[in-house]
Order: sequence, then structure tokens, then C-alpha cells
Amino acid sequence: MKTTLGILQLLALMVLIFGTIPGFAQPELAQPFRDCRVQGSITLYDYKTGHWTFSDSIDAARATQPASTFKIINLLIALESGVIRDEQEVVKWPGHTDTVLYGYRPDIYKDMTVAEAFRVSAGWVFIELAKRVGRKRYAYYLDRSGYGNGNLSEKGTDFWNFGPFCITPVNQIRFLVKVYEGKSPFSRRNTGILRKVMLTESNSKYQVWSKTGWTRIDGRDIGWWVGYVESAGRTTFFATRLCKLRSEKNPDFGDCRKSITLQVLRQLQVIE
Repeated sequence: MKTTLGILQLLALMVLIFGTIPGFAQPELAQPFRDCRVQGSITLYDYKTGHWTFSDSIDAARATQPASTFKIINLLIALESGVIRDEQEVVKWPGHTDTVLYGYRPDIYKDMTVAEAFRVSAGWVFIELAKRVGRKRYAYYLDRSGYGNGNLSEKGTDFWNFGPFCITPVNQIRFLVKVYEGKSPFSRRNTGILRKVMLTESNSKYQVWSKTGWTRIDGRDIGWWVGYVESAGRTTFFATRLCKLRSEKNPDFGDCRKSITLQVLRQLQVIE
């Protein structure tokens, strides 16, 4: 009897924390992943109702490197610490490339504003900013923000792509909600700049604020799309993460981050 009660209490706690029981996926949300031939999950949070939706609640609680989605908090930290004045500050191209880690992208090898670097995901710009911020300030703001696992032991500057610093999809959303509510350690001015830079799509039916991410580590590709959608007075946060072996060729991997997310949002009638 006690064992049964303990199990029921555990399941109730899981529902309270996750909105569902880990391991019990919603099959109708898994089909887009199969269609794209990728592993992964999508996690959604309805701000008005407080309801969480998962395609795979176990995966939603698993931490991996945030890749370029880290640019969201990286921009805020650079602004808050005074490393940059605003999103229009120009960062000088340092004059080197790394085609092994990031791929050859000659279109981004130039001086550019922080806002442009955010939009085109020019990692080198944020690596230059990271050199100015320093690990102590990162540790301070990451801890106050409750963002990630706090492991900054990776010696390289680009710790959000390579190394043990990781974050879960649920944590991604919880942080975005804090920023949205004005409960993060960042000023209203700086979160306003972030909101302006994060605007990805705007039409008569909905608006999307988001950031993609993609890293290659331990023989795997890890792809993200995180953000939130406002439509018809409704705000929905999302975190989609895809994973595959690098040995498995899939030219649609990058596009699938968004196509899966939009398909699920339409399926749940968040957007038309």
C-alpha cells in the first residue's frame, strides 16, 4: 500500500512540474519529427493558462549545449555589463576564420553591428564580446538568471557550443518567461533591445520572437529553435531541439528546426 501511494505521489509531482508524466509522449506531436527523420522534442508553455505541452517530456528535461540560442542571454549580459552600449555597436572583424568548427561563411567575415550578428548568427561577434565579458561576470548573471547548469569549466571562449555548459528545453522557456515578465536581472531598457532584435516574423496574424542554434559536438548535430509567439492575445513559448549523428546525412536538418515548430503550432491552433 505504501509503495503504491509513493508511486502515485511521484507521478502527481511529475505532472505538477512537467505538465505531464515523463515518458508519456503525445504521439500526435511526434509525427513531424519522423517526417523530418530526426530525433528530438518540442516543449511549449501557454503563458495565460500556465499549461505545458511536450512531445517528449523526458527529452524536455535533458540538458545539452545551447549553441547560438545562448546569444539571447549573451546579448543581455553584454548590454547589462556595459561591454556594448546598444545593438548598433559595431564589432571589428578580427581577421581569422575557423572552417572546422563553424563552417566556411565568407558573408559574415566583416565588421558588423551586434544586431546584424544576432540575426545572421555570426558566432565570431559574440566570441569577441565574450572575451570582454569574462567568466566571472558570466557566472554572476547566469546564476542570477537561473540559466543552464552553471558549468563554465570549458577553457575555450565559446563555452555555449563546446564543453559541459548545458541547458534543458524547459530551462530555456523558464528563462524566456522571466525576461518576458521583467523578472530577470536585466534592465527594462536592455530587455527591450533584446525584444527588438529577436523579432523574427511579423504579420497580421502573429508575431514571433526567436533564436536558432546549431552545434556539432561528440559526433552529433544539435539544433535548436527557441522563442515565443503572440497571436490573438495569446502568448506561447516554445523550445524545439533536434539531434542526429553527424554521420547521418540530412540536408533538411537546419530547416526542420522551424518547420517542425510551425507545424506543431498550427496543429495546436496557436497560429493559423
